[in-house]
Amino acid sequence: MKVTFAAGGASAPRLVVRVVEQDKLPATLDATTAEAAKASRFSGKLGQTFETFSGEGGLRRNVLAGLGEPAGDARLQAFERAGAAVTAKYLTSGETAVAFDLGESGASAGDAAALLLGAVLRGWRHDVYRTRLPDDQKPTLAEVVVLNAPDGTEAAWATESALAEGVAFTRELVTEPANIIFPESFVERCRQRLEGTGVEIVVLDKQAMTDLGMGALLGVGQGSRRDSRILAMRWKGADVAKPTAFVGKGVTFDTGGISIKPAAGMEDMKWDMGGAGAVAGTMLALARRKAKADVVGICGLVENMPDGNAQRPGDVVTSMSGQTIEVINTDAEGRLVLCDAITWTQKEYAPATIVDLATLTGAMIISLGHEHGGVFSNDDALADALLAAGKASGDKLWRFPLGVAYDKLIDSPIADMKNVGPRYGGSITAAQFIQRFVDKGVAWAHCDIAGMVWADKPGATWDKGATGFGVRLLDRYVRDVLES
Repeated sequence: MKVTFAAGGASAPRLVVRVVEQDKLPATLDATTAEAAKASRFSGKLGQTFETFSGEGGLRRNVLAGLGEPAGDARLQAFERAGAAVTAKYLTSGETAVAFDLGESGASAGDAAALLLGAVLRGWRHDVYRTRLPDDQKPTLAEVVVLNAPDGTEAAWATESALAEGVAFTRELVTEPANIIFPESFVERCRQRLEGTGVEIVVLDKQAMTDLGMGALLGVGQGSRRDSRILAMRWKGADVAKPTAFVGKGVTFDTGGISIKPAAGMEDMKWDMGGAGAVAGTMLALARRKAKADVVGICGLVENMPDGNAQRPGDVVTSMSGQTIEVINTDAEGRLVLCDAITWTQKEYAPATIVDLATLTGAMIISLGHEHGGVFSNDDALADALLAAGKASGDKLWRFPLGVAYDKLIDSPIADMKNVGPRYGGSITAAQFIQRFVDKGVAWAHCDIAGMVWADKPGATWDKGATGFGVRLLDRYVRDVLES
């Protein structure tokens, strides 16, 4: 969605929105409109909208959008939700442009940028494959015009627009079907989108990974006709001793392998690459806004299929680290991908900090539903920073424990470890598995985002489908920790 800035006047779109705090209608609002708003029980609660029409100088659609009682840390999120509510209501209305008149809003530049971010994010749709969509269901809203913007809004929006682009890219990757996005095409899509941004790209093919001894990752993909890949993207926007690494699980389709999943709902497994999608979107956002940070994004990309060459339950594989793994369940594949990706990341880039993101366990959805992602960490400061970033960005996390008692649950009688523990504590034992591949002295956090990358119903800033979860989390972490 295009965003432009104007002084206001007759050239403004006929759909004009003013944002209002709860129980504080604009002083310049005419008496009839004010009375109509009250009669409609519009009080300016967060997410509320109210519309009237006027004919002065041509038809005008005058809208009030409620902010609730924005204060403190919640202020930016209130403006964001107000912008999103307007887009949700008018996206398919037939209007092609909406104007936000901020002249009496009391908004700061940051508030205005948050308003625009919400409006743009909520307008994202992926209708590429819909050839019979009725006209009244097609998106028409293509432009947001900002009238009487506070000083500094354009600069603030330049930063937030980069974030919006990153979220949109992640949603695109997660939404595409598995016959379109597979390991090789994921890499090519990222190459195309990152071209000219200054991001350095390195790709490992199957032979390179074989030479490096990535038996865990390659074992997952050996049943597929699509070869696996490692994709590394580095944005070097600062000169520091060691970079920060974001590592994403990229299982572009997960049948479960020989431990095959039930047929019902298996189509959802196209989004099992949501962690890698979030890493790719984050790298685009960081590059677009020229982040002052040294960040490397790593995507372990595989397709988990059950052909005659597929890995079997009971097989033992050797990871790049040299540790051996008894594969009890081939549907516990994401941790096998991450362990080799993390080992290679440490050897190649020697990062000070690693944050991995993965749609790793159904147990996480049982624990937290679709409200939070889970976070596990060997470093309290890192965990606290991610929790704070999640709260500020809206990509919320909740911390889970790690410990020796949980770690013992993945000991194997014939190898160094097995890839699953008992039924209970499944998300924790998965994190314990990954931790065994983190080098001493490296601050590490694992984000299990299984319940967050896809939504069965609309949210504040997304429609049904891909949410883009993780991009805003990582971008906020970079702003608060690496750029502070």
